[in-house]
Amino acid sequence: MSTSTTPDAETQAGRWFLASLGICVALLGLLFVWLLGRSFLRAWEMRSWPEVSCVILSAEIIEQRHDEFSPVEFQQNLSYAYEWQGESFTGTRITLRENPWTSKRELMEEREKEYTAGMVTSCRLDPAMPERAVLKMDSLAPGYSIWFPGLFVVGGLGITVRALRKH
Repeated sequence: MSTSTTPDAETQAGRWFLASLGICVALLGLLFVWLLGRSFLRAWEMRSWPEVSCVILSAEIIEQRHDEFSPVEFQQNLSYAYEWQGESFTGTRITLRENPWTSKRELMEEREKEYTAGMVTSCRLDPAMPERAVLKMDSLAPGYSIWFPGLFVVGGLGITVRALRKH
């Protein structure tokens, strides 16, 4: 019994498979380019936010354990007061992405020394939403590494073009 596929049909199927694979690789790369670009632009925008004086109202370390088998995690829980255009606000965020959790007690003890109750420091606030303030700006690092997923976009498109080009 013979198969009904011809070598030409198999070549076509292989080319379409490679083209589809290339498109998938390019789309995944594009997704990560977009995510990194968005993070970079948000961090860049934060550099234009006004800096205001703020007072740390409370600073404590909280602990949590998800279940009996997971390690204890620590988070710095802060509260600080600041004023913007004559109005008082209270903030709780160290960074825009909330206050990070860690399972390293030593790291948390170091962070605890950075902000203590009664300390006067500065924070940055979003002038469009003054209730959104941070003590530390986000890093611009996503912009420095956006080239890596960009390689997947270029490579995926290259695979697609090469697969669809007639030889």
